[in-house]
Amino acid sequence: MTSTRERQRAAARARLEREMAERAARARKRRQTQAIVGAGAVLLLVVAGTVWLATALGGDDDKKQTATSAGAAQCAYTEVPKEGRTKQIKDVGLPGAQQKNTGTQTMTIDTNLGPITAKIDRAAVPCTAGSFTHLASKGFFDNTKCHRLVSEGIKVLQCGDPSATGKGWRETDGTGGPSYNLAEENLPTDKRPPYPEGVIAMANSGQPGSTGSQFFIVYGDSQLDPNYTVLGTITGGMDVVKQVAAAGDDKAFAQQAGGGHPKKEIVINKLAMSDIQG
Repeated sequence: MTSTRERQRAAARARLEREMAERAARARKRRQTQAIVGAGAVLLLVVAGTVWLATALGGDDDKKQTATSAGAAQCAYTEVPKEGRTKQIKDVGLPGAQQKNTGTQTMTIDTNLGPITAKIDRAAVPCTAGSFTHLASKGFFDNTKCHRLVSEGIKVLQCGDPSATGKGWRETDGTGGPSYNLAEENLPTDKRPPYPEGVIAMANSGQPGSTGSQFFIVYGDSQLDPNYTVLGTITGGMDVVKQVAAAGDDKAFAQQAGGGHPKKEIVINKLAMSDIQG
């Protein structure tokens, strides 16, 4: 016959075992709940990410959202408000929102002094290349003059203003562009110098997302801040650019952005973009 103390010890052990079993059961249930919640949270993040991606990459609210096709980039071309457009803005519509991001193109600038050619890598600048292809197809650059030459500090010839046409120069030359802007691409933040001789790059207003149609050809290594899209590389006609540079400029922009109108006039008869290769 057991003593009272032994019975008390046995009862205490039994209570302890029950409590431990109950704790273990609660811990298992808690882990199961956390696993379910965690899996749900991951699923929620995936779904939310998908929704965000579709929203961020989609077009206007009144257009159906579509997935980006393989081998294509989704591009945002932001229209300039009609009430804010000047006479120097040339409206030829918007490029397609989806642009190829594979292959290369050749840009051919037929000028009064001879042809200038450049190679463009669509993987590096799908949206800018898409914009140029669109504008070129509309004759946007045809019969326009390169309106600015800089030969001190930096060495660039700037073109691409659709309003820089006809005889002589106007104060508004250099202020024109298309009816939309786009974001900068392929910024040379890791290059020294950022803009070496032979680069063709996009001008902008200094504000992010202000790239338009104006571009500049670098005819001597230039230490510009890396804020301008590198569009491509000149493959022919650099002698034409240097011929213009050798004649100098009229210092019309010396007190503002620097440089002036080229003394030797260079006119873009036609700018063309080849079909995508590769």
